[in-house]
Amino acid sequence: MTYDCYLAICNPLRYASAMNRKHQHLLAISCWIIGCLLSIVTIVCIFRHSFCGPNLINHFFCELHFLLDLACDDHTRDILNGLSIFVGLVPFSVILCSYSCILRSIFQMKSVAGRYKVFSTCGSHLAVLTLFYGTIMSIYIRPHSSSSPDRNKKVAVLYLVITPLLNPIIYTLRNKDIHRAVIKVLKRRNFEEKP
Repeated sequence: MTYDCYLAICNPLRYASAMNRKHQHLLAISCWIIGCLLSIVTIVCIFRHSFCGPNLINHFFCELHFLLDLACDDHTRDILNGLSIFVGLVPFSVILCSYSCILRSIFQMKSVAGRYKVFSTCGSHLAVLTLFYGTIMSIYIRPHSSSSPDRNKKVAVLYLVITPLLNPIIYTLRNKDIHRAVIKVLKRRNFEEKP
């Protein structure tokens, strides 16, 4: 999504050739392949751990960070923590670089309507990304000793529940057909309530 915004705003003349069907498929396939490879590395490292003591995760979701708290040994913990930091920081830094280029392009625009359109298109996406990556980094990149289980549960709700709920709301409310349909329903409801 960020790459799409970057191309549309910073290189609008190259957008059609850079985001053709072939490139869209390559982007999607590369995301799937990278995700599968990272999952395989994670699974192999988890199976190399020995777990002892109480096997209860103090969380509502079985995530890597909370599963590693149950491990008795630390031989792959550094690999998995490094992988978590890599998976969190690399995409977020690429997104921030893209949005810094987008902001530079916005400030060079002379049209106020163009600036407003770009801000309305990219602002909601940037807000959701900041909420998602900010909460994930607060759990995965923070030192292990300063974490409290109840705080981790509350923070995890933000990136596991709230962010996926915000996406359809944000992207459908920007659609003008949805605006018209909501206004029509509200007007109809006002007429039905009046006796």
